Amino acid sequence: MEWPCLPSRTMSDHEDLEWEQTGDTRGTFQMQCSDLKKDGYVMLEGRPCKIVEMTTSKAGKHGSAKVDLVGTDIFTGKTYKGVFGSNDDMDVPNVNRTEYTLINIEKGFLSLMDDNGDMHDDVKLPDGDLGKEISTLVEDGENLLVPVTTTQRHRATSVTMELIATFAQSEHLMRN
Repeated sequence: MEWPCLPSRTMSDHEDLEWEQTGDTRGTFQMQCSDLKKDGYVMLEGRPCKIVEMTTSKAGKHGSAKVDLVGTDIFTGKTYKGVFGSNDDMDVPNVNRTEYTLINIEKGFLSLMDDNGDMHDDVKLPDGDLGKEISTLVEDGENLLVPVTTTQRHRATSVTMELIATFAQSEHLMRN
């Protein structure tokens, strides 16, 4: 049985998400700034970001090399920038991406099941076109896989989902 997924999108226009920060560094580990890589993760301004741009300047006669980082918040899509010493220790978030099977939608929340059969009902149905698209597919009896990205240090009360495209979505669009 094939499990369809939806087109890749994020809820980047939802900047009103409520965040719970634990105030400690659990869920992160330290890495020297010069060891970070593009497409990796780093905490910028206290937010978990994917590195989209990284440039290193040469060391001057009065200091060490500097690293310019540009990152995109993995939950909101907002861009953050910073300049750091190449020897600075940076917090790197432990980012987890788990795929769940979408079972149902109840009272605006997705009922998701993990590989162990455990149910999770804490993911809000996205607003707008993405939410309508998900609802339509569920009403049509489609089985959907929903990848959910989380970090241990930050938890969104309305988790942003990044949904990946598959052949089954193309079939759904062709039927309409």
